[in-house]
Amino acid sequence: MSIYQSLKKSYTQYRRSENDWRLFLRLVPYARRSRGLLALSMCLLVPLALANAVQPLLIGQAISLIRNEPSTYEFLRNRPLSQGLNILEGLLLVAIAIRLVLTGYQGYVVQKLGQEITAAIRQDLFQHVTSLAVRFFDRTPVGKLITRITSDVEVLGDVFSTGAIGIVSNLFSMLVLLSLMVSIEWQLTCLLLVMLVPVTWLIVYIQQQYRKANYKGREELSILNSQLQENVVGINVVQLFRREKFNAELFRATNNHYTQQMDQTIFYDSFISATLEWIGLIAIAAVLCVGGSLLLEKSLTFGTLSAFILYAQRLFDPLRDFAEKFTVIQAGFTAIERVGDILDEPIEIRDRANVRFSIFDAKFGYIDEIVANLESPDLTSPPELGEIRFDHVWFAYKNDDYVIKDLDFTIRPGEKVALVGPTGAGKTSIIRLLCRLYEPTQGRILIDGVDIREVPQAELRRYMAVILQEGFLFAGDVKSNISLGDGYTFEQIQQAAEQTNIAQFIEELPQGYDTQLRERGTNISSGQKQLLAFARAAIRNPQILVLDEATASLDVGTEALVQEALNQLLLRRTAIIIAHRLSTIRNVDRIFVLKRGELIEQGSHDQLLQEGGLYATLHNLQMLGT
Repeated sequence: MSIYQSLKKSYTQYRRSENDWRLFLRLVPYARRSRGLLALSMCLLVPLALANAVQPLLIGQAISLIRNEPSTYEFLRNRPLSQGLNILEGLLLVAIAIRLVLTGYQGYVVQKLGQEITAAIRQDLFQHVTSLAVRFFDRTPVGKLITRITSDVEVLGDVFSTGAIGIVSNLFSMLVLLSLMVSIEWQLTCLLLVMLVPVTWLIVYIQQQYRKANYKGREELSILNSQLQENVVGINVVQLFRREKFNAELFRATNNHYTQQMDQTIFYDSFISATLEWIGLIAIAAVLCVGGSLLLEKSLTFGTLSAFILYAQRLFDPLRDFAEKFTVIQAGFTAIERVGDILDEPIEIRDRANVRFSIFDAKFGYIDEIVANLESPDLTSPPELGEIRFDHVWFAYKNDDYVIKDLDFTIRPGEKVALVGPTGAGKTSIIRLLCRLYEPTQGRILIDGVDIREVPQAELRRYMAVILQEGFLFAGDVKSNISLGDGYTFEQIQQAAEQTNIAQFIEELPQGYDTQLRERGTNISSGQKQLLAFARAAIRNPQILVLDEATASLDVGTEALVQEALNQLLLRRTAIIIAHRLSTIRNVDRIFVLKRGELIEQGSHDQLLQEGGLYATLHNLQMLGT
């Protein structure tokens, strides 16, 4: 190996150890939250180590007392044999009792500490993930996120509880044991220390290999969970297109990759345990060989040799445990890296430090700002709310591949505007920008004259309501799916249901508003789910309403019922309607026609037909298809 390669290897190892320390420090703030349990578990190490270390010494003294050897302590030598043995037996029982009791109690404290740390990390990770922009979820598989929030976080708790505290405990025990061994026989102690040097190097090397294999195994597990989640969510497509065997084969291949990778981690883990067993036996054999020579030379007593053999056995017990705990630490470092990747993901869309409310406060009762923003001090006529303005807006999901190009338009308060255009025209992207799920690449979006980046996200999304083509329902009862955790009273929920003409449907359910809905609302029809989405919007009394093909999943009878409620809901509200069926938007005030992210036409239904442009072409094609 050249000098350059040696330096490069040394630098790599240094960087790895530096990164390991940095990763470990990420857990320190969580440990501080449970500093009481951490301090208690550390304090218990002292009596535990002493109780463990004193036992071989007492056994050696018993043997020396029986053989009347000069290594017997003075306070035992001057007593009768039976009395001396009784004292040693009593002290041995006390040491064993202390060790048993404190071991169990410390195990409980350490596990509780691990659970508290795990819960805190999981909570922070969940909160961070739900704060990330939609762009992050576009590129990250759901199964990968689930793996990191569940199994990876579970491993993190073991880093402090089982791993770090266990290693400190083992190191402290080894120091106490070595101190007593040096005081008994320093020559034999030096022999064991010489043997520990290659063992320590071997453990560190194998653990590095274990770390690499474990990281690859965790990545394979993420892929496995992603495939599982994808097949469960898309089970209808899987079965309709007879993909069961094909997908099962894909899953089998991924499962085999994961198994092979985990086999490597098992190999490294087992290799360390087996190696330490052999080295422990060799160490005891070496102690017997050298100790036997010293015994024959009368420079060592039989009792001291017996105690030292017991110490040699106990010295390798924490070393074996240390190797196992080190494995836990390495697995934990892998988990910290993976979880840290998520926690380090920047939150792209944040509320600014000094946000403005401006005319938004008219909706929520902030009178001072209303006075400041009104042109006239006459408060008898309420301000017109709900103006939307796109000021030369450009937007690209990646790089410079713009899907929105220089959009510049104004929607007046209370105006009903429809967005039409072929697939990929940018209709959905406009809605995402308006709701601030993405930030414009260039330009501004203003509502009532205020840049939406100056408005807290919670206020912005209270100010408008979006009804998508497919209503998403959470597992829970009907009323919680309408209120979505906001503090609405039951009377307000009932009133919203009546306003949207779905009160009768809800009352016909088995438990009415308390009827439990399954995940994604699979126990009710698509039309019924959409009706609940309308009630969810109505209860919030928004100033701006966005409908993304909201009546597409309704049958003719239900659509007529909803249309009546929708007409009431749209009164004195600004509305943006995305529609593919052009027959449903004839009565809107204006129609915006989009093509490849550009606004190419606008006007009423009749005006656009007379112009004979893209809208007229789309309309004629749909008429031919009916």
